[in-house]
Order: sequence, then C-alpha cells, then structure tokens
Amino acid sequence: MAKIVVEQIPVLTDNYIYLLHEPESGATAVVDPAVTEPVLEHLAAKNWRLTHILNTHHHGDHTGGNIDLIKHTGCVVVGAARDSERIPGIGIEVGEGDTFMLGAAAAMVFEVPGHTSGHIAFWFPDSHALFCGDTLFSLGCGRLFEGTPEEMWRSLKKLRDLPAETLVYCGHEYTAANGRFARLVERDNQALHVRLEQVEKLRAKGRPTIPATLADERAANPFLRADMGSVARAVGMEPDAHPNLVFAELRRRKDVF
Repeated sequence: MAKIVVEQIPVLTDNYIYLLHEPESGATAVVDPAVTEPVLEHLAAKNWRLTHILNTHHHGDHTGGNIDLIKHTGCVVVGAARDSERIPGIGIEVGEGDTFMLGAAAAMVFEVPGHTSGHIAFWFPDSHALFCGDTLFSLGCGRLFEGTPEEMWRSLKKLRDLPAETLVYCGHEYTAANGRFARLVERDNQALHVRLEQVEKLRAKGRPTIPATLADERAANPFLRADMGSVARAVGMEPDAHPNLVFAELRRRKDVF
C-alpha cells in the first residue's frame, strides 16, 4: 500500500487542518477544514488537486470550509453515515470497519463516539497516521457534548490499542493546557514530566506539539490511563475502581479545571 504525505495547517485560534497527499495517484484529502482560504493556498503552493474532504465530526470548526471547497475543487466529502444529516455536503458515508481509499493509501474507519455521537477517526496504518479529530488530544481528550463517559472511555481504548508508533494528529493545539491538568493527576509520572518539557520547548519556539506518538500518550495521558491504579487513587478512588467511573471523574475535574 502507498503512504501519504501530511501537511499541517494551523488555523483560527488553535485548530489544525491536515492535507493528505498520496503521491502515486495524486489524490489529496483535507481533514476537518474549518476554513477555506488556507487550504486553497497550500494546495496551490504544492500544486496538488483536492479530491476529498475527510470529516471526523460535524462541529463547525471542523466542517466550515466544506461547501466552499466543494465549489472550488469539486472534491467529495467523506463522513460518518450515522451523522450524515449534520455533515455539510457529504458524498461518501462510512462507518466502523470500513476502509477508505485515498488513491492507493488505505484508511481504516473507527466509530469513536463521546465528543459527539457520530464522531469517527481515520487510521492510515501504512503511514502510522491517526486523524482523530476531538476524541483524543495529546495529554487529554474531548469534552463529552453528546456522549457518555462509558462511550468515550470505550472509544479511547479503541484508539489506545493501535500500534505504539502511531502518530496522533488531533484537531487542536491543547497540549500545554492539558499537561497542566495531567500533572495534577499524576505528579510522579516521569514520562509525563519528559513530555511536558518537550511541550514547553516546542511552544516557546512557536512550534506545534502535534503529532504525538501513541506510545507517549499511553505513558503520559491520564485519560488513556483510567484503568491504572495510580490514576484511580489520584481522583480519590480505590485502585481497583471501575475505569468508567475513574474516567468520568477525570473528565468532570478537567471540565472545571
């Protein structure tokens, strides 16, 4: 299978848009285009032709550029079948277990509800690239606008089970703020301290903290560690407390942090 080239475009206050290019076929997709102009500018600079939009969920800061990009390029929108009525311009509906082909590059589709009820993620295994929208952030996870803690924990475990070398391309640059909360949860987590040092250096230089490796997230992200006794104790629960309850308490505390 072919690999993809990833271009990262920061927009708005803290959003990331991603351009994915498969050189063999020339197919190019944009993931979660909040706005139009930066996408068109990058396409022109690279001399790439946009063929697809990949939407992880329906929120406007992830779909705002859909219709204009369709008008400019004739591209096709790929989104969740279960959320088709809320994805502007959707043309290809996908769900759990489906494979989407960007040229010769294959992406597996995962349903990962919690942030929204129809949230999905795209994983390109040959490129070790996961585009997870607002489900998983570096050192954090998305707010539960439409789902339950149980749903979100199940979604996060699904992503956690991917290979360690997977690169996590999430929807926002929230890592520093997430890290401040994570440090309160696991004060003695050395992997977290190492990650926070990296984050501080990157942000001081104005550089993104994304992508992060899944190996680093497993070691340092408390929301992926709700089944660890140390995290349960940190939120005042017994070490063998059910992970659903631990995760729910973590998310509650983060919401008011």
